[in-house]
Amino acid sequence: MAFPDPQPGLVISYGYLWHREHRGGQEEGRKDRPCVIVLKTSVAASGDTLVRVAPITHSNPGDDALSIEIPAAIKRHLGLDSDRSWIIVDELNEFVWPGFDVRPLRGKPQGYAYGFLPPALFAQLLRKLGSLYRSGILKRVPRD
Repeated sequence: MAFPDPQPGLVISYGYLWHREHRGGQEEGRKDRPCVIVLKTSVAASGDTLVRVAPITHSNPGDDALSIEIPAAIKRHLGLDSDRSWIIVDELNEFVWPGFDVRPLRGKPQGYAYGFLPPALFAQLLRKLGSLYRSGILKRVPRD
């Protein structure tokens, strides 16, 4: 199974490490979860591809400014479960692609990715991320 090209908007299976877990000394995420690639950059000196991902969770974050609920139709399109889910936008994991924490989808032969967010939802995600970045609220967890 080959890793997909890490394009922004692609939802992958990833062992996400929450910022609070990182601050508490953990080095590995507790479970694999869908995450959205929000940024892909090339590191000129090494030739590496650096990506940043936002986590998707079933836990209601309770703050619309820090999350985006994923509509049921989009969850079906991606092949995710039918429970309510949110993209968390106030924290990101950052790693060199593909890293050690990109994981195969459970029970599905298509590899490591669920598919792409629709452009309108991805644009909404980028607007919120930009706003949080400018306000200094956005947290990054380096994973390498």
